[in-house]
Amino acid sequence: MEAKKHEVRIPLLVGNGDLGRKIDEDQYIKIGTTSFLSTCFNCLNALSGVGILSVPYALASGGWLSLVLLFAIASATFYTGLLIQRCMDADPTIRSYPDIGDRAFGKTGRTIVSISMNLELYLVATGFLILEGDNLSNLFPYVDFDIYGTQIGAKSGFVVLVAIVLLPTSWLNNMSFLSYISASGVIASMIILGSILWAGAFDGVGFQEKGTLVNWNGIPSAISLFAFCFCAHPVFPTLYTSMRNQHQFSKVLILCFAFCTITYSLMAVTGYLMFGSKVESQITLNLPTSKISSGVAIWTTLLTPIAKYALMLTPIVDAIEARFRSCFNTRKCRFLIRIILMIGTVVTAVSLPFFGYLMPLVGAFLSVTASITLPSLCYLKISDTYRRISLELVIIVLIVLVGQIMAVLGTYVSLVDIISHL
Repeated sequence: MEAKKHEVRIPLLVGNGDLGRKIDEDQYIKIGTTSFLSTCFNCLNALSGVGILSVPYALASGGWLSLVLLFAIASATFYTGLLIQRCMDADPTIRSYPDIGDRAFGKTGRTIVSISMNLELYLVATGFLILEGDNLSNLFPYVDFDIYGTQIGAKSGFVVLVAIVLLPTSWLNNMSFLSYISASGVIASMIILGSILWAGAFDGVGFQEKGTLVNWNGIPSAISLFAFCFCAHPVFPTLYTSMRNQHQFSKVLILCFAFCTITYSLMAVTGYLMFGSKVESQITLNLPTSKISSGVAIWTTLLTPIAKYALMLTPIVDAIEARFRSCFNTRKCRFLIRIILMIGTVVTAVSLPFFGYLMPLVGAFLSVTASITLPSLCYLKISDTYRRISLELVIIVLIVLVGQIMAVLGTYVSLVDIISHL
């Protein structure tokens, strides 16, 4: 059952200083009912995604010094997450990420934000299916699927099978209920990390690899993957509006970013010490399948998308339903939207089955745009910060400039890699 919303009257002036805006007396907004703890689980689930499997590969690409970039990107994306909250605090009628773009730059801003946000979430959901296909085909390499006389390879067949299993989770739109699924996703990430540590310490893999100090050619890929790890910003407005006490959202961000940064860095160092430059784009593909710890890590990885797939698709579904509300106002139509999205992710996953190259492209082109550039520019416009020289303005401009350099270099390298493997 969908959580009830409390209708709360908002005073004539909402916000602080330049961020305040008058609201007519007959207008009101709805405050969510999701608790602080539930929001933390949802946020952790969004941040601690499949990136935890690829950070060792990212560190191997850039070398030990690239670990500094992980902390730098974590700090920058945490700050832009706070900027999203400030934008929403400025205008209580803002309910979604596209609303922020609309408030800042009108219809053009809404369109740009919507495209980058939805495309990023769509490709992240696609990445889940590719991950499932890779790991299941690694476990069962000789399985073939026969659909009405058509032979389908193991990887493609498993992608379709997993999508069918995940479809019912995409029908959930209650954030309070999703938090229970998200809690299992957070626990799963911890199990994966613990299993890999166990494999290195007690199952004969060891931590004997020394690695390299820096690999300049791999820095763009490392940056792109690190950016992908912190690309949950399109989900933040949904989490914010679902909260019972929205003023606590900054505390949610602090806890979640700190937790995920520590987890990512620990996984990156552990995986790099275990497999060195031979680490795969998903560290689970390096694990010996005969060991119990490896089996636990792999099977937990396979269960992880069940907890994350719906959370990634929810903002896309909300945007489609809001755009075509007059046409899609029945439950059957809402189910149809979710089925079409699922089919689309399956087709993309089968067409571009390169997890190690698709995720850097998402990180460089879309994550940097949606999680660094757009929050910064929208905040500058909404708050009028751009009108006066200040330390905050300098910091934001610097973040945007560095983000654009990351986006251009990372996108170029990722596209070259994808094209060369088609």
